[in-house]
Amino acid sequence: MKINRLKTKNYSIIIGKNSLSTLNSEIKNHCPKCKKVAIIIDKNIPKKFLVRIKKKLKKYRIFIFFLSSSEKIKNLNQAKIFLDKLLKLNFNRSDLIIGIGGGVIGDLSGFVSSIYKRGINFINLPSTLLAQVDSCVGGKTGVNSRYGKNLIGSFYNPRVVISEIEFLKSLPKREVVCGYAEILKHSIIYDKVFFKFLKKNTNKILSLDYKTLFKSINKSCKIKLNFTEKDFRESGLRMKLNFGHTFAHALEIQNKYSNKLNHGEAVLIGMLIAVKFSKLQKICSENTYNEINNLYNKNTLLNKLKKFLKKNEILRSIKFMKNDKKKDDEKVSFIFLKNIGKTTMPGKHKYKVKQIENIVKKLF
Repeated sequence: MKINRLKTKNYSIIIGKNSLSTLNSEIKNHCPKCKKVAIIIDKNIPKKFLVRIKKKLKKYRIFIFFLSSSEKIKNLNQAKIFLDKLLKLNFNRSDLIIGIGGGVIGDLSGFVSSIYKRGINFINLPSTLLAQVDSCVGGKTGVNSRYGKNLIGSFYNPRVVISEIEFLKSLPKREVVCGYAEILKHSIIYDKVFFKFLKKNTNKILSLDYKTLFKSINKSCKIKLNFTEKDFRESGLRMKLNFGHTFAHALEIQNKYSNKLNHGEAVLIGMLIAVKFSKLQKICSENTYNEINNLYNKNTLLNKLKKFLKKNEILRSIKFMKNDKKKDDEKVSFIFLKNIGKTTMPGKHKYKVKQIENIVKKLF
């Protein structure tokens, strides 16, 4: 099977079936003085993958830390636990941390890597579709706080990202849908041709057809890189990637980061609200809204999420926007959709919380 290597300014993203076979050579190339490897891994990943990885790391001293992958553990307390363990084991900056799991594991292990002795080698092995198409790209790391999601963090690139597509076979359908949400987002904000491809092939992605997945993961990463390579520290252009995330993050906090509502599910809801919002403000047309809404309906993307789309649920979540990273000058900034493949510029549309409440009342 073909393995593709996407090269960024600072690291590569290796995508494909059996891409794990490159791990040993990548460590030799990027971490030549490495002696110790700390593996932070989602405990739900099938054991066969860890067995394969350990075989490739025989020459190193390996320390394995299992975690349950939940937004609730992505916090400063958990980061401190890992920092203490690394210090006790006397890890040096020339050693290596490998994160194996979804976005939570990648964010947490990347954050720990960025602050341990001001930066230790980090390799990301994303195991979920959402992580492979979104959180592994762009160097964002971070943890949550009681005030909001990802408010404490850093920008820190891994030495390499290895996206093994075989990982995805172990995912429940719900997790696949979560990853699809970010793929869909990338098409909506940047590439109408890719959106048309998704209209025809969504079912193939959700059923994990390899060729369709391989194409979609590569395309999605390329789209995200188009933003992150030009605006690494999110001072402007990169903010377009926040499309749908203002409402999404608020809903996640409203539900206390529980598994009632996963991140990808919240993004699906947030994007549809954002398109409705865009239509109400006469920024996008009725036809654009209908085209996106029809894709949602055809693939029953919101069938189990309708309770989160109720007016009162959304109104209750708005108060959590006051600490959102996208807030500026006491106003919350929104990315609106002009048409499929094109959004408004970041910072152009800002609203006070009370204004948002009034708009939501009109939308629902």
